[in-house]
Amino acid sequence: MASSSLNTLSNNQFRLASRPFGLPNATNWKQTSEAVGEPLEGGLLVKTLALSLDPAMRGWMNEGKSYIPPVAIGEVMRAGGIGKVIASKNPKFAVGDHVSGSLGVQEYALISQEDLKRNGLFKIDLRAGTLTQWLNVLGMPGMTAYFGLLDVGQPKAGETVLVSGAAGAVGQTVGQLAKIKGCKVVGIAGGPAKCEWVVKELGFDACIDYKSGPNAVKDGMKAHCPNGVDVYFDNVGGEILDTVLTRINRKARIIICGAISQYNNTTPVQGPKNYLSLLVNRARMEGIVVFDYADRYHLAVAEMAGYLKNGRMKSREDVVFGLDTFPDTLTKLFSGENFGKLVLEVAKD
Repeated sequence: MASSSLNTLSNNQFRLASRPFGLPNATNWKQTSEAVGEPLEGGLLVKTLALSLDPAMRGWMNEGKSYIPPVAIGEVMRAGGIGKVIASKNPKFAVGDHVSGSLGVQEYALISQEDLKRNGLFKIDLRAGTLTQWLNVLGMPGMTAYFGLLDVGQPKAGETVLVSGAAGAVGQTVGQLAKIKGCKVVGIAGGPAKCEWVVKELGFDACIDYKSGPNAVKDGMKAHCPNGVDVYFDNVGGEILDTVLTRINRKARIIICGAISQYNNTTPVQGPKNYLSLLVNRARMEGIVVFDYADRYHLAVAEMAGYLKNGRMKSREDVVFGLDTFPDTLTKLFSGENFGKLVLEVAKD
């Protein structure tokens, strides 16, 4: 794109205006607009096509020490996304290349040479998967599922793998991958439609609807995990984690990926009450932060792109169009409204 054209473009953005107390709302955001600049030597300008909306974003809005610095007040909200290079002064990226990385909640991302590594920007091949699949199975959720299950969970064929948030972005891939590796897979999801999809479409052996009654998870585990749980992939924390801890097997592995039930608490996060089960069963509980595996993403992408191509794996996305809808769309994650990986489409390719 010519320099003169770049100077006429306007970049709409969402910036963090205040830190949320509980569920984020419209007052926590400031919508701004600024002129789009030209890239400096070694940098590039990316037009955002689609953004990944993830539960982890709620944690990034909080002040305090974590695995990644919090988003500063006044800063463009952090978000992973897919975009198209529209101006480049870097020999590794050409105009027209599709890229994935941390683009932020904005229409354009001006990325300097110094920021390229920090943004984790890399070229993607749309022959391996669609744009939205590159934000799901081939993106951050898929990488989290792959390395969390295989590196941390270390499932063996014949073992029972239990997955919470089974219809969500990470959970859907965990379950399908565990089936491919020869495990018995039981999901936990909210509502009959999600449970039916998890079993009939994704091929899980069973799915427990945690919304179906006060003892739904406890009774569901008795029915579907009669021999206990060997690997539990936890996306929700809270009471469900406590219940699962009562049925783990000796040497069980629990992967702590997230705790969406706790993210909007206005009181301190509740830790597991039944943690002594780890002692009794000589089990372990370990966290997964996907950025630790960045140098191996290409291996996971290659393997799972093969599964998508040959039909052994499916990828479901819940796509909402329009950057302006960002504040409302983000809250869908915490109400369980989204069905599949939540994607905000910013522009048509």
